[in-house]
Amino acid sequence: MNELKAETAERVATSAETPDDAAEVVKKTRKKRVAKPSRTRTILLLIVPLLLVLVGAYMWLTSGGSESTDNAQVKTDIVSVTAQVTGPVIRVPVHNGQHVNRGDVLFVIDPAPFKVALEQAEAQLAAAKLQTSQLKTQAAGTGADITGAQANLAIKRNALNRQSALLKQGFTTRVDYDDALNEVRAAETQLADAQARAANASAAIAPGEQPPIAQAQAAVDKARLDLERTVVRAPMAGEIANADRLQIGTQIISGVGAVSVVRGKNAWVEANFKEKQLSDMRPGQPVTVKIDAYPGVKFKAHVESIGAGTGSEFSILPAQNANGNWVKVTQRVPVRIAFDGSPSKPMIAGLSAVVTVDTD
Repeated sequence: MNELKAETAERVATSAETPDDAAEVVKKTRKKRVAKPSRTRTILLLIVPLLLVLVGAYMWLTSGGSESTDNAQVKTDIVSVTAQVTGPVIRVPVHNGQHVNRGDVLFVIDPAPFKVALEQAEAQLAAAKLQTSQLKTQAAGTGADITGAQANLAIKRNALNRQSALLKQGFTTRVDYDDALNEVRAAETQLADAQARAANASAAIAPGEQPPIAQAQAAVDKARLDLERTVVRAPMAGEIANADRLQIGTQIISGVGAVSVVRGKNAWVEANFKEKQLSDMRPGQPVTVKIDAYPGVKFKAHVESIGAGTGSEFSILPAQNANGNWVKVTQRVPVRIAFDGSPSKPMIAGLSAVVTVDTD
């Protein structure tokens, strides 16, 4: 287009009557050609700074109204199920990833030794009951012994009284009187022995349930409870994890985790913010969560709680700063982020996340 205008200008200059007229025409044409690009540059020079100012103003206005961190992970309730008795595994009806409900069987320990222990405890309980019955019979028998000893003592005393009266009248000898007196003393001893046996028998029989029976019953209850605990059940509903560690014949140790149950429905995000980011953060503020495993998906959430201590305070070996080599390190505080409703994607424990809290 510019070439066409130049060519036209040259033709006009050629057709001019004088050389001065031709030069004037060419000069005017060149000014027109230069004026248009000059306006474009001016407009561009004005628009570009204006855009930069607008972008900077937007960034300045929006900055400071949120706090973000990529030091965040998805957390779920995980229960490490342990057996309360020791023994080999004989059955494992679950596998990894299987959903179980509360009370479902996870694995079974060999119950044979515990059945034997229960039978022994029941035998001890029966022996305690028999012993108690014998003590009660013995206590009842001591009452009859006391009655017999009292009657015998009364007879001996009557005989002694007769011997005493005859001795005064001179119709008996001193030897017979002494024999009657000895028999009275022997009868008194027998009565005292019978009363002592009765007291011992009564003391052996305590009021209420007898201690030997109670002890034997406790042993039976414990043996029965141990037998029931050979069947290990799920403490809550969730997904099975680490079930591959359970094999038939594996020796399970009491108190050592054998399998895990993960409850993914109650997942949350634990975000570790720097201490300087917490000044404007409050529970209830809206949060946007991005999970690395689900690119392009944003999850709505809110701040549920802010930790009462930094992560270092709850470590196994807390840092000791009372020394001359102390170096200040920025601390991080765990913040619990709760999802709004149920997440649209499965929440797997340990997934990395990026959390942005709207603090404005």
